[in-house]
Amino acid sequence: MKRSIILVCVSAVALVGTLYSLPKVVVNTKNQKVSTEQSAAQEPASEGHLAETPNKDDHSSQALTPEQQQKIEALRTSYNQASPADRITAAAGLSDAFSQYQKFDSAAYYAEQAALLSPTVESWLRAGDRYYEAFGFAVDESKAKRMGEKTREYYQKALDKNPELLAAKANLAMTYVNTASPMQGIMLLREVLDADPTNELALFNLGILSMRSNQYAKAVERFQQIVRNNPSNTKAQFYLGVSLVEVGRDDEARKVLAEVKKKETDPVIQQAIGELEQRLK
Repeated sequence: MKRSIILVCVSAVALVGTLYSLPKVVVNTKNQKVSTEQSAAQEPASEGHLAETPNKDDHSSQALTPEQQQKIEALRTSYNQASPADRITAAAGLSDAFSQYQKFDSAAYYAEQAALLSPTVESWLRAGDRYYEAFGFAVDESKAKRMGEKTREYYQKALDKNPELLAAKANLAMTYVNTASPMQGIMLLREVLDADPTNELALFNLGILSMRSNQYAKAVERFQQIVRNNPSNTKAQFYLGVSLVEVGRDDEARKVLAEVKKKETDPVIQQAIGELEQRLK
């Protein structure tokens, strides 16, 4: 393959906030390497453009439109002027708006403010979900560390009160991948599968981690299990196709990728399928 296939598996399926909001996965099929780009963020000083400082949203170069900026300013004014009781709702509204506009750093910040004002399982889970989104989108290593810490902080608060939040535990696991304790993440994913052997998020994350460490045969097993239980999961099908290519099962890979090509609308994945098809010729 002449260039890396860039696979961004974000918000493929929504479940408990960010079911498939994973860090970017870059599959270099020429060198057979897999890496992750993850990061974190703080409250931005400006929402309108690509940030030059760590205080601003830097995961996207897309500026807010004038209409979006106007809505944000109105919501921010309401937040700043709200009574303590009303500020919880105002912070949640700001978080939702920033998330809708794919400004995940700001969305996480205001979800955190809501959680600090109303420390409940639901608000902690929401803050964890928002920080996990920002963690998955940014590319700066130092911010990744901070955002991973924030994600763990709020997910852990929620899990301390409700250990059955399996999606939170599976997302939490992924924040350990590039830390000094990566096996802690693996153990968390195994705990999820012990509780629910067909849990898609845990299987998906383990599949991604297998690809990341070039263990494509294991990745095939994980993605196959997902597809058997949920044939409509095109993201799992796609990664299954990639893994099949890497283990030399070309005929199976062609069939799987052909199915994904029919159903998947993500242009990035469609481009990646085209590159894989060229490789399989």
